[in-house]
Amino acid sequence: MEGFNPCLDCGICCTHFRISFYWAEADDTSGGFVPADMTEKLNHTLRCMKGSNQVPRRCSGLAGTVGEKVACTIYANRPTPCREFPVYFDDGTPNPKCDELRATIGLPPLPHAPLPRAA
Repeated sequence: MEGFNPCLDCGICCTHFRISFYWAEADDTSGGFVPADMTEKLNHTLRCMKGSNQVPRRCSGLAGTVGEKVACTIYANRPTPCREFPVYFDDGTPNPKCDELRATIGLPPLPHAPLPRAA
């Protein structure tokens, strides 16, 4: 499983959730990093990724075909919700929400991730 990244063949979370975050994460503010032109204003404190605020959803940062081969075009600058959604928990168990979403597009559940070996 070394080098295994289930997100590169899935991407369903990028088409399921409204990806909303604190407005100051956008790069049109001091210290912001999310490309502002890929976001839209929700209210005076929140923005969201374009494409994720209406149904059908698809984040403007997602490239590729969901369930086959995908990539986040702003991975290094993705917003906090994307950084905080765990595919695996600290003990190596898959996130059940991730498995639930994967099932909706015919992908199998994730295997249990082996924990790193101590040196």
